[in-house]
Amino acid sequence: MKKITNYINGSMIEPSSGNYFENIDPSTGKAYSLIPDSDADDIDIAVQAAQKAFPEWSGMSLEKRSKYIVQLSEGIEKRMDEFVKAESLDNGKPVSLAAQVDIPRAISNFHFFATAILHFASESHSMEGVGINYTTRKPIGVVGCISPWNLPLYLFSWKIAPALASGNCVIAKPSEVTPYTAYLLSEVAQEIGLPPGVLNIVHGTGGSAGDAIVKHPLIKAISFTGGTETGAYISRTAGPMFKKLSLELGGKNPNIIFADCDFEEMLTTTVRSSFANQGQICLCGSRIFIERPIYEKFKTAFVEKVSRMKNLAPSDPNSKQGAVVSKGHMEKVLSYVDLAKEEGGTILTGGKRVILPEPNNEGFFIEPTVIEGLKYDCRTNQEEIFGPVVTIMPFDSEEEVLMMANSTQYGLSTTVWTSNLKRAHRIADQVHAGIVWVNSWLVRDLRTPFGGVKASGVGREGGWEALKFFTEPKNIFIKQ
Repeated sequence: MKKITNYINGSMIEPSSGNYFENIDPSTGKAYSLIPDSDADDIDIAVQAAQKAFPEWSGMSLEKRSKYIVQLSEGIEKRMDEFVKAESLDNGKPVSLAAQVDIPRAISNFHFFATAILHFASESHSMEGVGINYTTRKPIGVVGCISPWNLPLYLFSWKIAPALASGNCVIAKPSEVTPYTAYLLSEVAQEIGLPPGVLNIVHGTGGSAGDAIVKHPLIKAISFTGGTETGAYISRTAGPMFKKLSLELGGKNPNIIFADCDFEEMLTTTVRSSFANQGQICLCGSRIFIERPIYEKFKTAFVEKVSRMKNLAPSDPNSKQGAVVSKGHMEKVLSYVDLAKEEGGTILTGGKRVILPEPNNEGFFIEPTVIEGLKYDCRTNQEEIFGPVVTIMPFDSEEEVLMMANSTQYGLSTTVWTSNLKRAHRIADQVHAGIVWVNSWLVRDLRTPFGGVKASGVGREGGWEALKFFTEPKNIFIKQ
């Protein structure tokens, strides 16, 4: 069985404890590799290496630093098929999804920030007759990047790329549930000759390796994507240490559909925005609100389309619905289906575990599930499920749907379907969300800020926002 290793100071090394735990293939329920069970000792070794590397890396010319990061992008692209297969195997998602989304976007992330840093400009403010202020931006030092399991390499690179581009040295921890493409990234870093200590990838659990990153006094900033409860813990722990924090947390996103929408385009996109990656995308629209005049039409057409979606082995080229990421997560998602029934909901389609033929008969597959008849403020409609489960509800007015859409603790994204431009602007302005898509979903421009409000996070990622987060501004005044 393959042993994954940590990547510290430019070398592949085993955890200091010598302990490992199993990496499970979600599509079979079987272990296929071993993951380092790293702890605070491993994090400290990585931090010391990063500290040593920081002066040279931060002092390197922008052009030279940019070239290294471009090489990371190109190194992944050269091994595209290997990365795609590893992402699918680790996560349970269809190979086609990893090939179309995850790995291409990871490649784009490295390339975007490698070139963006060349155009990152500071500000100056002239005081007539007095002098001039100008602002410089310097890298923070050693930073921690902790990423989730749903889009493993994509979101890993989303943090690492701007941190490295802006001159920081990185201690990165991928999710212990999906570590394999991060390990392959370690190999690429070695292949291109990335200076030792600049990027350190340490595997392990959140409670051990992750907690050590959050608590280490020499790690000056934490960029975390994951659950809201964990984000709250990080904030409580790192806040008193005066670390910079970027927290991209949970969502319970509304999909608001007005009767004047382009029905066919809306329907096709809504199927995708509900069940892409088995609903395991923080931006999926899990609460669907439909204006009453088209509610029955929508319900009939949507359920018909969803009922025809079949779970297949992720390696099957026809697979659009793979496995959820773990047995524990499958049980959590199915428990919410049971809760929905207790709360008075009706399962219109799906709602059960799927048993595929061998060798996938022990895999973690769940039917795409549609539920109606629930109150907007019940637990099923308020708590993040993060799986292939959506609820549908009718509404009669803009005021009513805004009240329901804004009723949760979350505020990450919203999708609005309407042909009325004034209405689109009104809803987008009044909905509690950091991201609003009108007549579309998951259209991403890497230059734009990404993040949520309320319990969906603190700070923004993407574009200049990410480069600003990973640098500290300094104002300098020169008297005339």
